[in-house]
Amino acid sequence: MFRWTLHGDGRTVAPDAIVRPEERLAWPLTIGIGAQHVIAMFGATFLVPLLTGFPPSTTLLFSGIGTLLFLVITRNRVPSYLGSSFAFISPIMASTQAHSMGAALGGVLVTGVLLALLGLLVGRIGTGWIRALMPPVVMGSIVALIGFNLAPTAYDNFQQSSVTATITLFAVVLCTVLFRGLLGRISVLLGVLIGYLVAVARGEVDFEPVREADWLGLPEFHHPTIELGLLPMFLPVVVVLLAENVGHVSSVGLMTGRNLDHMVGRTLVSDGLATTLSAGFGGSPTTTYGENIGVMSATRVYSTAAYWVAGIVAILLSLSPKVGALIFTIPPGVLGGVTFVLYGLIGIVGVRMWVDAKVDFSRPKNQITAGVALVVGIANVTWTIEGVQLTGIALGTLAALVIYHLMDRLGRLTGTETETEREPEPAPVD
Repeated sequence: MFRWTLHGDGRTVAPDAIVRPEERLAWPLTIGIGAQHVIAMFGATFLVPLLTGFPPSTTLLFSGIGTLLFLVITRNRVPSYLGSSFAFISPIMASTQAHSMGAALGGVLVTGVLLALLGLLVGRIGTGWIRALMPPVVMGSIVALIGFNLAPTAYDNFQQSSVTATITLFAVVLCTVLFRGLLGRISVLLGVLIGYLVAVARGEVDFEPVREADWLGLPEFHHPTIELGLLPMFLPVVVVLLAENVGHVSSVGLMTGRNLDHMVGRTLVSDGLATTLSAGFGGSPTTTYGENIGVMSATRVYSTAAYWVAGIVAILLSLSPKVGALIFTIPPGVLGGVTFVLYGLIGIVGVRMWVDAKVDFSRPKNQITAGVALVVGIANVTWTIEGVQLTGIALGTLAALVIYHLMDRLGRLTGTETETEREPEPAPVD
């Protein structure tokens, strides 16, 4: 588990070579790359507790622990960092407002358990059933509506300080287009820093809580409560986590030249258990992070040793309440500007799924599936049935699944949907 083969001389990587998961560079370089992974995940990971009200130090602690757990369960074969999941933001906020933080944590915990169970199922029977239940048009629609459903939240924060929010927004845009390599990968973090400095200059930041916080101490812990009426809001998030994990494994497989499809079950179990553990103590739910895939792509270093370093560093940082207090001083204007970008990007990830899978939107089945699901999600249609609340995300997910399979089945029965018109299966990873 803790043995890695030294890559070459341990100091250099040839232009046509990569450092594989079972290899490492010299420890000083490995520690430096691990620190880059912490920087890459930092901004997005802390935004989730900022938006949901969860304690940031607790989130960071279980982000680090979850990453180490992931590496153990996947046997160091899949490099990944588990940061905070944005897919949970809407149901967490709705649950907290309707009931309490404990109820929101209960929803996260149940979702984590369900994801782990799905991982066991995938490990036994493969991923074919996922593609059958949720073809690209359905999965893309669900991912997109989760991002767009959050638009009103972003606008609420934006309105509280439109000047700071606008500067933050354009700072993220400019950092993304002007910088390459690692700086380009952490453009969100840079944008937040620039927006924060503007907010300080405008007198929008209160540093008193930071001065009062201790340098060392345990994070703040909370415990979940299960409210059955709130659970339907969380269940659609499983679809996003499935897509993120499958996409992560495929991406790493492509970059390392290996077929890692057999590891999907283990990654789902790992993510599910990490989310469950975090929710049990008040931390944010976890997911595999695209930001850290970007760091791997830029450095060509896929060593899991660097992720062990990143996880340990995150745990150490979480033991400083002053760090958590500093994070909580980020004002609404900064959050409003950056979430305009982040929530939009979540939505565009779903659109990208359509593009990558070459979904044919000249066909009514695909048009109506995506169109109705997005409108339900964006409008945040909400139904309460015998104490069970279904929000726009849950109803949009249900609409996508029901409409697609209903039109597909009836189309084949009536002959308007022929086998040659069916969407092609995605190409397997070599």
